[in-house]
Amino acid sequence: MKLSTIAAVALLAAGPLTSAAVAQTPPAAQARPTDEQLTSEIATKIANEKTLTPDAVKVTVKNGVVTLTGVVGKDADKAKAEELARVPGVVRVENKLTSREKATDAIEGTAGTVAGAAKTGAEKTVEVSKKAAGATKTAVSKTGENITDGWITSRIKTKFMADEDLRASSINVDTNNHVVTLKGAVPTEAARAKALDGAREVEGVDRVVDNLKVVGKLP
Repeated sequence: MKLSTIAAVALLAAGPLTSAAVAQTPPAAQARPTDEQLTSEIATKIANEKTLTPDAVKVTVKNGVVTLTGVVGKDADKAKAEELARVPGVVRVENKLTSREKATDAIEGTAGTVAGAAKTGAEKTVEVSKKAAGATKTAVSKTGENITDGWITSRIKTKFMADEDLRASSINVDTNNHVVTLKGAVPTEAARAKALDGAREVEGVDRVVDNLKVVGKLP
């Protein structure tokens, strides 16, 4: 009888502990978004931000690590782009964006130094210095990267990914000597026009060849 009483007390004592242990078991971790989903979400947020130019910011995601490259107008825009990139599921953000703000100040300072030195020489030297400064400013007004065919293709795809209508379309982008060819299917004429205009707006594009077909609602 005494042994039975001891066993019953032990079972009663074990019950609450077991329940507490179950209650403390953490819920199953939610699945992290794929790199493609993160790229789409971040590109869309950047495209909707009025202070940023979508085709000037390239978004790359690998294993949850976001890399931002390209050129923005101000230092504040760099911080804004990084803030937009910190969405749920992102492991960290590598902000490799450069700002035209500091680059322009540096060029103007260099141009002033060169012009000052030229004043002690011939007038012709001053003119050459001004031309050199002007050419440098033109280069800075670009995206800060070499505008290759691959660079153009990547920028166009990023713009399409940020647009809901075009993201759902089946568009192939091919660039050869800065001439962009768009192939594939779009649901409406409006989507077709949007794709063509978006491609033309990307810096470095000389011409856009339209091989798109309007096929109505895509499957």
